[in-house]
This record gives sequence, structure tokens and C-alpha cells, in this order.
Amino acid sequence: MATIQFIQYSPEQLQSEINSGIKIQLDEFLKHFKSVPPNEYLSRNQVSERYGICLKTVDNYRKSKILKVYGMEGSNRVFFLRSEIEASLKLING
Repeated sequence: MATIQFIQYSPEQLQSEINSGIKIQLDEFLKHFKSVPPNEYLSRNQVSERYGICLKTVDNYRKSKILKVYGMEGSNRVFFLRSEIEASLKLING
């Protein structure tokens, strides 16, 4: 293990050395870091607007179980998980 002696180092120089070492480690970490986006739930209207389909089509996808539905017990509001909607999209004529 290397030994470091802080002879003739001012507190500012020491702080600068520590900061540069930390910056190198953070840069290395960020090269390999991939953030996981949080789950985003969309209402029927949001699905319709975002993907350019009418509300009846959203309801048909829900009834035919193409899209999974989420909601609160006792509530009539339904939500769809954005990542599942995008996973259900398929390449056509590819």
C-alpha cells in the first residue's frame, strides 16, 4: 500500500487532491450506471393521447387482455403501465 505524506500541503491543496480523486471515481461509476425509471401509470385518456388511438380502442385492448389493467380496489379508475404498453408494441413489416 502506498504511503502519502502531506508535507507542505495547504488545506486547499489537500481538498483539491481529494476532490479530484473522488471525481475520477464518480466518472468511472457513471460510465456503468444505468438508472431505472420509475413505473409510470397512464390513464385511458393519457394512453389515447400518447399513442394516437381512440378511447374505444383502449377499451378493446383492455377487454381482449392485450393491455394489463391496474387500479385501486373499490375505484372505477383504471391505469396502464407505460412499460407494458411499449413492450406490447410489435414491429410490422420489419
